[in-house]
Amino acid sequence: MPDDTPSPTPDPPAVLAEIVEAKRAEVERRKTERPLAALEEMITELGRPRNFFQAVTAPAKARRTAVIAEIKRKSPSAGWMRPEYETNFDPVRIARSYHEAGAHALSILTDEPYFGGDLGYIHRVRDVVPLPVLRKDFIIDPYQVYETRAFGADAILLIAECLSEGQMLDLMILARQLQLTTLVEVHSMDNLLRVRPHVSFPNRSYMLLGINNRDLTTMTTDLAHTLRLVDMVEDRSILVSESGIKHHDDLKKLHKADVRIVLVGESLMKEPDPGAALKKLLKDSTPG
Repeated sequence: MPDDTPSPTPDPPAVLAEIVEAKRAEVERRKTERPLAALEEMITELGRPRNFFQAVTAPAKARRTAVIAEIKRKSPSAGWMRPEYETNFDPVRIARSYHEAGAHALSILTDEPYFGGDLGYIHRVRDVVPLPVLRKDFIIDPYQVYETRAFGADAILLIAECLSEGQMLDLMILARQLQLTTLVEVHSMDNLLRVRPHVSFPNRSYMLLGINNRDLTTMTTDLAHTLRLVDMVEDRSILVSESGIKHHDDLKKLHKADVRIVLVGESLMKEPDPGAALKKLLKDSTPG
């Protein structure tokens, strides 16, 4: 008989563990500043979220590359994406340029201490472009799921390396109840094996599976990481390759492996015009 004992949660890399510990303190502070009841009231005033899942899976089904373009000010590994972003950062301008360049959805970093983000960026961006928005942060508490919905996001990132299996499932159920698409991200083989039984849970139309090509221990990226793990994923129509995507040839390599959804941030944000960089990446993006 198969062993139904949940697999243990692998210890997170040191950098990730540090961020998660800081996030716990931040969440407790936020709960005091804005109680859950206030978030629930904010949610009642919002319309239905945009369909993030449909926005990225429909192009992929048509054998076209779907791009989730990321708005990212800085990172622990790279520092400021561009020097001017330390004092002059305009997420609205970047969102517009991504939309005009052909992005299918947006990812917005909202962690402030490590990534220079802000929850307020989400509404600012959604007010000017019609693309659905993923809140990219370190989600470890149900409060943050309500917060994500209340601040206008359409999808939420859950990082398997940060969560036990039970925590992950509880957060996925809550996200579904709040009509949010969930992007569950893994890096290691162990975490992919933990997540794989829950693909399409609790509803197929609300869950995407991401493979992060960044090694969270060394902070280096390797596109081949997705290609090494792709055979472990039965339903590639919901698979997202994240990080390390820099050139059009990278899209071709992924396309040959039936991976047609990508999340791209750093390589675009380091350029003076992220939208122009995205146009170049997408040029002739439907391989013959």
